Amino acid sequence: MPVLPPALLPKPLKWLLRCLLCACVFLNFPVLAQPAAQPPPLMLAHIWRSSLPLQDYWVSEKLDGVRGYWNGHQLISRGGQVITAPSWFTQGWPATPMDGELWAGRGHFSHAQSTTAQIQPSDAAWRRMQFMVFDLPAAPGSFDERLPKLKQTVDKIKQPWVQIVAQQKLSSDAQLQALLNQVVKDGGEGLMLHKGSAPYRSGRSDDLLKLKPFDDAEAKVIGYKPGRGQWQGMTGALIVQNPQGLQFALGSGLNAEQRKNPPPLGSWVTYRYQGLHEKSGLPRFARFMRVRNEPGFQPEAITQSIQN
Repeated sequence: MPVLPPALLPKPLKWLLRCLLCACVFLNFPVLAQPAAQPPPLMLAHIWRSSLPLQDYWVSEKLDGVRGYWNGHQLISRGGQVITAPSWFTQGWPATPMDGELWAGRGHFSHAQSTTAQIQPSDAAWRRMQFMVFDLPAAPGSFDERLPKLKQTVDKIKQPWVQIVAQQKLSSDAQLQALLNQVVKDGGEGLMLHKGSAPYRSGRSDDLLKLKPFDDAEAKVIGYKPGRGQWQGMTGALIVQNPQGLQFALGSGLNAEQRKNPPPLGSWVTYRYQGLHEKSGLPRFARFMRVRNEPGFQPEAITQSIQN
């Protein structure tokens, strides 16, 4: 069926569309920005393996926020959506591309997600946000060589909400595990390891690695299982499908409110799990964590983790 341009829509339908748009803005629903031309060429992470030489890597905390790519004039999400921040937030930022995380602090991923997803930016919401910068994609040389330039760039911005992600070197797996345990105990998600000799190149490689106490991935909600017992009349589990096409149920981890008002069909959710079943490839002990609705979110296909 052909799509009518707005000017040719019947008046009752145009009135209805205006009302829906106003409701989205008034009720603070996540109205998404227009997509950028294409997703930015980001460096992506593999999973850390203890067989790799730790001395070759810089270690930092893995921040639980929304990936943000400053292309020199606007913020772009990992999926290619324009992130609409207040003008004061990015005022004075350089023409140099910066790669970082839009972060609201430990344990506040939902705030970062909802704030970056709205086309009408709220000053109050963005006052709680930080842009934590961890690389300069356009700068030449290795990460070792880019780090001083990164510090100079952030220092010149002189804004308290723009910070460089702290990096450190560790000498043993015991130190790495101790740092991971402390970060998780303090409410963090895990660690990132960045190879010092690596140039900035897009795609997934051992130049960038992540280390967390558990695996997690995303799946799309395609249905619901009815609840039983104390959950009678509510959602017992979400029926989800991962990017590989495998379907399974997610019930553990849902709270009472989420069972009353489950994530809508077609939405993406994050779940944690403990490895994959060898024969089926399904996640073991999958547990619901949260809904993903940040701008342009794109799920990753999961593979069997390489054990340390």
